[in-house]
Amino acid sequence: MKQLPVFLNLRGRTVVLVGEGEAADAKARLIARAGGRIVTAWEAGATIAFVALDAGAEAAAAELRARGLLVNVVDRPELCDFTTPAIVDRDPVTIAIGTGGASAGLAKAVRQRIEALLPARLGALASALHAARGAMKARWPAAADRRRAIDAALVPGGALDPLDGAAADKVEDWLASGAAATAARLETILLASADPDDLTLRAARLLGEADHIFHAAGVPDAILNRARADAVRHGVETPPADPPPGLSLWIGWREG
Repeated sequence: MKQLPVFLNLRGRTVVLVGEGEAADAKARLIARAGGRIVTAWEAGATIAFVALDAGAEAAAAELRARGLLVNVVDRPELCDFTTPAIVDRDPVTIAIGTGGASAGLAKAVRQRIEALLPARLGALASALHAARGAMKARWPAAADRRRAIDAALVPGGALDPLDGAAADKVEDWLASGAAATAARLETILLASADPDDLTLRAARLLGEADHIFHAAGVPDAILNRARADAVRHGVETPPADPPPGLSLWIGWREG
């Protein structure tokens, strides 16, 4: 990962935008959508800046950076402290696709594919889950149990499958159904190579869902990093005899 993806809260914040023309107009629309206040030169309180200049971009960026701002220079990734991704907007769900400035066209193509997959009411599902937080805490007081129950509901074909356009209308029924948190479960992934691109779809899905990762020596970080960031990792020689609650993975090497 060459860049750290973050979502900035710009509502009411000052953003510097230097430049004119189509590129500057596009950045202005993006800032406005996020609720930022646009100024054309440095002001106290500004923390990020966009530079959309054909000539003088490097000097403008250096001046703003010297004042402590993070700077994006349009079409000049080598001058950027941050880049702006292609965006799939299902408010309040936002999906960002970035290539580190390598290819805006590729980011756009991926965005279009994702746009076609996601129902228009995905944001409504997020809002419904937010509104149900109190009820979920009452149903599953332990945070780990609550997360596992939500994970189980959101799997493909689950009670709240995100690709189901009607999922937002099913949250209340799901809570009333008495759905239980996922019991302890151990799955095995046997690696044929150290290349994460060789992972099967099943293995990639399990890595994204697991609560605990038990792995043999030599399993590379390139594969372990495909797991959730909050999954607990255990370097061990054998699979656990008594796995903890939730989904655990044993990752070892395929013989031969």
